[in-house]
Amino acid sequence: MDLQSIIKEQRQELEKIEKDERIIERERLKEAKSYLSHPNIVVITGIRRCGKSIFSYLMDKGSKFAYINFDDERLAGLKTEDLDKALQAFYELYGDIDYIILDEPQNIKGWELFANRLRRTKKLIITGSNSQLLSGELATHLTGRYIEIKLMPFSFREFLKFKAFKEVGVYTTKDRAEIISLLQEYLSFGGFPEVYKFGKSILLTIYETILNKDIILRHNINKIKEFKDLAKFLVSNSSEEITYSKLSRVLGIKHVSTVSNWISYFENAFLFFKLERFDFKLKQQFIAPKKTYCIDTGIVDLMGFKFSENRGKILETAIAIELQRRKEKSIFLETYYWKDAQQNEVDFVIKEKTKVTQLIQATHISNRQELKENRVSSLLRASKDLKCNNLLFITWDFEGEEEFNGKKIKFVPLWKWLLE
Repeated sequence: MDLQSIIKEQRQELEKIEKDERIIERERLKEAKSYLSHPNIVVITGIRRCGKSIFSYLMDKGSKFAYINFDDERLAGLKTEDLDKALQAFYELYGDIDYIILDEPQNIKGWELFANRLRRTKKLIITGSNSQLLSGELATHLTGRYIEIKLMPFSFREFLKFKAFKEVGVYTTKDRAEIISLLQEYLSFGGFPEVYKFGKSILLTIYETILNKDIILRHNINKIKEFKDLAKFLVSNSSEEITYSKLSRVLGIKHVSTVSNWISYFENAFLFFKLERFDFKLKQQFIAPKKTYCIDTGIVDLMGFKFSENRGKILETAIAIELQRRKEKSIFLETYYWKDAQQNEVDFVIKEKTKVTQLIQATHISNRQELKENRVSSLLRASKDLKCNNLLFITWDFEGEEEFNGKKIKFVPLWKWLLE
């Protein structure tokens, strides 16, 4: 294995992508760059193929840096003692360097000690497609010395930038029509950058790679059919309530604990996330059914239900994903759903610190006449129970404000809410 040649080729590949392809500045890039001015390790986590490598490359490309991607099959046999050889190769190729990018190092035993040693003299960026990257020895050695940035597939704002649609704040009727058309494309294709290079079929490759490489191989899963059936079920039922016991029965998986473990693996690989049912009693919150959402509407549209067939569920999934994105920018923001004993339901409960600050319903309506009264009554019931008067319907293309039983409810189109 010629380590120098591999490192050089990997660097050239990144530079070629930047030169030949349309690369946009991601929303958190400036924030991430600011952390490099301090003696921290910047850790970029997120689902596979969401753009972590290019994001890391762009963080300080004007400086002298070295890059190595451990997810390269040519480096599969790399051992702990080879890490110093990689460092030697960096110096031989580039001379003195300001910072180092370690891309997907978690499969190399002992990489944490290597990273801890590097950070004493170099700025260090680490990427990982598993949330457990920071739960092992790295966290032990680096208490208080790293900053984590979770990267997700394109937001709608990033997608518009990629499409060269200029945000102006005030939109004409023609602008609105174009935005709604672009929103339909975004919801159908999702936010993985490669989809807009290779077409929607690449999503199946990304999905299968996440299952096989990031979960099945990493966790030595033997019941591969049952595992993939569970993944398909969750994609096809994105935004639906689940219980582990019901999933165990439906899919014929013997142990409920197996279902629980597998879902945690999906979450660690950033493929799915859960919402808890809101309850002031933590015990009730813990035992209540959860809602699961896939991290990308394109995967849902491809593997689950089509946007054209179930617009409401895709719209709700898009809102859930955006709320996850906003949670990363505010440490106090928490998201739940709400349901009472009479089956009144509210899609999203926003809590900041100890207070419920907003209640949101998702509905695919384009005019007032399409609004279902039971959705309004559920929102009003939750407003009373949770003592929150900031009430919002996120719609497809209906906008306004109305009063119901003395309480004002705002109606905002999805595209406008996504651009806030």
